[in-house]
Amino acid sequence: MTRFLTLCYGAVSYVAFLAVFVYAILWVGDLGVPRSVDHAISAPWGQATVVNLVLLTLFATQHSVMARPWFKRWWTRIIPQPIERSTYVLAASAVLALVLWQWRELPLVIWDVSSPPVRWILHALFWLGWGIVLASTFMISHFELFGLKQVFAAWRGRAQAETGFRTTMFYRVVRHPLNLGFLVAFWATPTMTAGHLLFASVTTAWIFLAMYLEERDLMAKLGARYEAYRETVPMIVPRPGKPVSPANVHSL
Repeated sequence: MTRFLTLCYGAVSYVAFLAVFVYAILWVGDLGVPRSVDHAISAPWGQATVVNLVLLTLFATQHSVMARPWFKRWWTRIIPQPIERSTYVLAASAVLALVLWQWRELPLVIWDVSSPPVRWILHALFWLGWGIVLASTFMISHFELFGLKQVFAAWRGRAQAETGFRTTMFYRVVRHPLNLGFLVAFWATPTMTAGHLLFASVTTAWIFLAMYLEERDLMAKLGARYEAYRETVPMIVPRPGKPVSPANVHSL
């Protein structure tokens, strides 16, 4: 029964993530959803800015703290190891849902591209960014990243080994292709409102901070092996002609 409940918990967490993630794509793109980054709850601009910053800070704090090794060591004294990742996924989905639900609009238009070809290019980049995000998860271990592999192993009564250090496709070009995809998706918009600009700016700052923290943890864990990877592969901006390392890493 415990194994079955563990499997169900992981499955529910994954489904919750999928639902919130799909809505988030539509929310960022302002694509046919009741509330979006551009059209949300009305409020005075000062109040809207403060509320949105609090929401984004909450989101960033949850992601950054729960991803740290010291938190995982403490957290797994309270919850079983097989559901640690699923719990992270569920918490992240809940906080993201709160951001999408309580976001305040800042409708001032910063730029609005009128040229149809350029608008199409920006829309294409938007979807390309999300495609990079999704593809990057499968280039490491999608089902491990979102906790399904761990709960399935627990259901089968087998020990779960992490995927570990390896190079796969995009990870030979940049060290953080998943974050590159997010950045492209967040900034590629033909109409940039003040609300969208606030969201893109704050999340961009957090992404770079998160990459710094992640790489610090990876250096502590992998040492010279990760240092060699860092010296060979750029962090976020591809450099054509740069030799690639035969190693890739992702920290779960």
